[in-house]
Amino acid sequence: MGGSAWSALADLVLPRTCAGCGLPGHLLCRRCAALLARPHLATPRRFPEGFPPTVAAGTYDGPVRPAVLAFKERGRAELARPLGTALALAVAAVVSAVPGPPAEVLLVPVPSSAAALRTRGRDHVRELAAHAVGELRAAGLPASQRRLLRRHGRVRDSAELSAGQRRANLAGTFAPAAGADAGEALLVLVDDVVTSGATLTEAASVLAALAHPGGPPVLGAVVAATPRTPSRGRSAGSPHPSGGPPGDGADRLSGRWRRD
Repeated sequence: MGGSAWSALADLVLPRTCAGCGLPGHLLCRRCAALLARPHLATPRRFPEGFPPTVAAGTYDGPVRPAVLAFKERGRAELARPLGTALALAVAAVVSAVPGPPAEVLLVPVPSSAAALRTRGRDHVRELAAHAVGELRAAGLPASQRRLLRRHGRVRDSAELSAGQRRANLAGTFAPAAGADAGEALLVLVDDVVTSGATLTEAASVLAALAHPGGPPVLGAVVAATPRTPSRGRSAGSPHPSGGPPGDGADRLSGRWRRD
């Protein structure tokens, strides 16, 4: 049975609904996908010293938030494709700011904690990076991913911590992985969401020691960034904001950044 037939059968048994707005028929509908095709610089409210230049494909608000949470916390692993494409868009955007011909781009997933890996049973950031690498290569950008960082020790739940407390909480959490070697590649830290910037800042400080001397700084790319000013009057699952062209899922996302 072909892939399309399996997909049709799966839809009969487990009908697809958009992870962002609940619209039936799509993993991520056109309008929700379009919200992940708006690359912009991530700007944490209290910029941590050493925060790497980071591009987000979308804003962690509105329908984007439940879509990311469905993938990360609720087992919808099939969302790795559209969210990975959004991550590729962010990588392509941040890399385009580096002068000169495209160098080898090495995506470095931010390691999850051991507790998170046990709870989820998977490394969701590595899944996103793998799909992003495929999109970037298809667009002609030499890209790969490598585990250059390891995470050790325990950290407190950061949900109720301030930006400064998050940074202190993460101090010493990351270290170079055994045998880590970045060569002369352009290093791009990748994660699903950036909020305070503490995680990317701490990870980048360790990764910088592996970067090629005299080369570009460590960069960052994420699927979504928490807005500096939360929107009012619109919940995570509310209708799409007006404005902006409708997307077309993963194909539209990849097509957009390839054209640009």
